[in-house]
Amino acid sequence: MKKGLLSLACLCFVGQIATAQKVEFEEYDLDNGMHVILHQDNSAPVVTTSVMYHVGAKDENPERTGFAHFFEHLLFEGTENIERGEWFTIVTSNGGSNNANTTDDRTYYYEVFPSNSVELGLWMESERLMHPIINQIGVDTQNEVVKEEKRLRVDNQPYGNILAEIKKHMFKKHPYKGTTIGEMAHLDAATLEEFQAFNKKFYVPNNAVLVVAGDINPTEVKKMISDYFGPIPRGNDIVRNFPKEDPITEPMTGKAYDHNIQIPAIIAAYRTPSFKSRDSYVLNMISSYLSGGKSSKLYKKLVDEQKQALAVQAVNISQEDYGVYALFGLPLGEVSLQDLLAEMDEEIVKIQENLISEKDFQKLQNQFENQFVNSNSSISGIANSLARYYMLYGDVNLINNEIDIYRSITREQIQEVAKKYLNPNQRLTLEYLPKSEDQ
Repeated sequence: MKKGLLSLACLCFVGQIATAQKVEFEEYDLDNGMHVILHQDNSAPVVTTSVMYHVGAKDENPERTGFAHFFEHLLFEGTENIERGEWFTIVTSNGGSNNANTTDDRTYYYEVFPSNSVELGLWMESERLMHPIINQIGVDTQNEVVKEEKRLRVDNQPYGNILAEIKKHMFKKHPYKGTTIGEMAHLDAATLEEFQAFNKKFYVPNNAVLVVAGDINPTEVKKMISDYFGPIPRGNDIVRNFPKEDPITEPMTGKAYDHNIQIPAIIAAYRTPSFKSRDSYVLNMISSYLSGGKSSKLYKKLVDEQKQALAVQAVNISQEDYGVYALFGLPLGEVSLQDLLAEMDEEIVKIQENLISEKDFQKLQNQFENQFVNSNSSISGIANSLARYYMLYGDVNLINNEIDIYRSITREQIQEVAKKYLNPNQRLTLEYLPKSEDQ
């Protein structure tokens, strides 16, 4: 009884935190089309200045892959008013930090400064947008940096090419069939003029959202934004018309080889809808149900109890246009890949044929409540979410009410979505195998 009361008390506490974490924000547009979002939080003297551009790997020329990620590096090279190599020095000497990251759908740059340096952060991001220097020295330098990153994170990383192999099979028409880091041969072949044209097309204010979050005076910050970003000319409108994929109706199989591994892996991958769809939220819950922690169904069964797997995972990798739902397993001992897949399939069938228990369903709800609270626990995290929800979802207020989508999902809907997407005739079965010396 005490344990039950304690659990109830914890659940009530989580609910109170979630309510207290509501994020207030203000948004507006500049005349040049740049969207601006401000979030004031004066609880600590820090501020995040960030810009997200609606450009990712899917926007690239298929003969020039890797450009979006390359620009994540290239645009730290310098500007007309920031000397080459000085970007990071300026940031750190003013007590700040910064970084950037790229996906198939967007590129994101941000700085975290003491709040008295908010103007510096805004000036630097306006410089990146208005006055970048894109020359051959910078291109050559960053080409080597990107190659080293690919060697470290992909080529020499155990299981580092799994996602690339999955996407290659899952997408025949849509540019998601490529990788974010791209092909190094494409970067080597590109001319300086091609890099400059990419910048001119995508790095324009009407393809960006600026977020300033933290210890700010909104009136003062609006004036700074007007001064630094207002004069930047609007770019041409960007038209996206990506080809649609045909439904998968027959099972696909494939094999891939990796010289960095000794233990083979089995993957079952299904094409899923955009992360804007309700079904994608349900698939997130199914992932947590199957492999979210040591008490999850797949881990408890295959790793803990039956000792058939070293690792198992179910993950919904959902993006702006499509997603991939993947089951992944590493067999233990003499367990075959097909036997391991059959055990994972058994858990999928259980979801399709029976409602999950009320206890497991409540556990899922608690997990997503906690994730919601944690996602809004830092200023930099809030800034990222505000930009992402505007740019990719078209609804900034999801930062406050996305949890309501999860709260509204029922056990019946979990069963329906599993039946809709997670069927053997709709998937790729990929054996990811050690590569021998003679292969």
